[in-house]
Amino acid sequence: MWWRVDEPGNAGRWRTPVSPTPKAQLGFVRLWSPRALDVRLFWGADARIPPEISEEESDAGEGTLGFDEPDELARRLALALQVPPGIWLRDEGALEWADDLYAYQKAGILAILDSRQLLLGDEMGLGKSVQTIAALRILLHRREIERALVVVPASLVEQWKREWYKWAPEIVVLPIGGRENERRWQWRYRAHVTLVSYETLRSDADLKRGPLQQKWGVVVLDEAQKIKNAESETAVICKKLPRVRSLALTGTPIENHIEDLSSLLEFLFGHRVGRFSLRSTLAQVLVRRTKSQVLPELPPKLYSDLLVPLSPAQRHAYEQAEREGTFSLRGGPISIQSILALLTRLKQICNFDPYSGDSAKVDDLRSRLGEVVESGQKALIFTQFSGDSGARRLTSALSEWNPLMFTGDLASHERTAVLDRFAEDEAAQVLILSLKAGAQGLNLQSASYIFHFDRWWNPAVESQAESRAHRLGQERPVHIYRYISPDTIEERIDAVLQQKAALFDHLIEDTALDTELPWSREDLLRVAGLA
Repeated sequence: MWWRVDEPGNAGRWRTPVSPTPKAQLGFVRLWSPRALDVRLFWGADARIPPEISEEESDAGEGTLGFDEPDELARRLALALQVPPGIWLRDEGALEWADDLYAYQKAGILAILDSRQLLLGDEMGLGKSVQTIAALRILLHRREIERALVVVPASLVEQWKREWYKWAPEIVVLPIGGRENERRWQWRYRAHVTLVSYETLRSDADLKRGPLQQKWGVVVLDEAQKIKNAESETAVICKKLPRVRSLALTGTPIENHIEDLSSLLEFLFGHRVGRFSLRSTLAQVLVRRTKSQVLPELPPKLYSDLLVPLSPAQRHAYEQAEREGTFSLRGGPISIQSILALLTRLKQICNFDPYSGDSAKVDDLRSRLGEVVESGQKALIFTQFSGDSGARRLTSALSEWNPLMFTGDLASHERTAVLDRFAEDEAAQVLILSLKAGAQGLNLQSASYIFHFDRWWNPAVESQAESRAHRLGQERPVHIYRYISPDTIEERIDAVLQQKAALFDHLIEDTALDTELPWSREDLLRVAGLA
């Protein structure tokens, strides 16, 4: 629900749910109705200013109002009425959750709730973003914070938006973006959660009502290793953000040396930490779990959708191909073959720019593979293309890890040699497979990471590919990452695949794959933007 406070005669009245543009939401400022009990009476010097006070008093966000002699009766009453944190996380609790939370995730959420400063350093794939969103959702419902600022790499903005919608759909999230004049009013809008990239944060640091001119209930830094260089402009700005709580997320809290932690701890504590006290200080704030520690039972499959925007070169080539292709289709009879040809061309551009070779997906994949290889684990990379739009170019682009390649072009003995080396050689940590060749009949339990570099038309084929690693004998959770380029055909394909997923879940794993494409003509027209 949205609460409109600036309409004459409508103050304090609840309005029917609407979906206005962000600029039209400027008058909708708070989700929660006033709380009967003033929390300042029992929290004393640590009290946050509740939302019902005037905007002049709270213009900077959360603050503190102290009372030398808090009312003991009010304190006891409030404590008795307060919902214990654990109840929010129960299946039958006060909030509904989109999926089951693992025990270690619940423990991480409670740690965030209990801490003013925390470094969540879980291994990649354990759900640091889910734990953060769940904790912030509870903090907002408990009225301990009114606003949060979440700073993420530009390539992860779309992914965070989707995660917020999934795990906390009632929370108002505003991504900062667009031209400077648009960002100026966006910063003035008091959403529950403001989402911004590191680059935009740096650009907007000097705005009159920008991020440094407001006080945040909590500031979250995702991929917080981005501020490991204490003297960088980004690090300096992040540390200047006015805030009550500080939360840093990174799967690699130490990338090279223990000194990498110094800047992170300075963000958390607000002051420099001496080199010789880094370890003891870190012990106060670090929550770190590895997959082997928290998931010892039969490993699950853990899915993550990676929404990575096209590079400028890719976007230009994509829009040109889309214009020319749709114009050609509209000029005459539309056949299934002509639609598929256009869709395939657009999918290839989402992988690599045909002229410069640019690939936003590869840039993201490099950073993730670095962490996988560093941890001593192995990864499978599936693509539907075997040539310059897929496996062959990927093998070249990721040459620093000496990846193996498995495609239908290999002779039988060559395939066997590739699979044996991947299974037996600890140094062979990356295997790139064409989906058609690698989806059936292989046992690849030595891999615990799977990347779908592009999406196949049939989710059952993807499931079969994943089952190469997720089968009896697998000792680790299998982390599955699916790349999707926003505002492209890939996003539309994903929407159709989700609709069909329930049907494909009932298919037997080894159902023949060379049958008719399970997409109707209407599906293809919709994906191509022609229906």
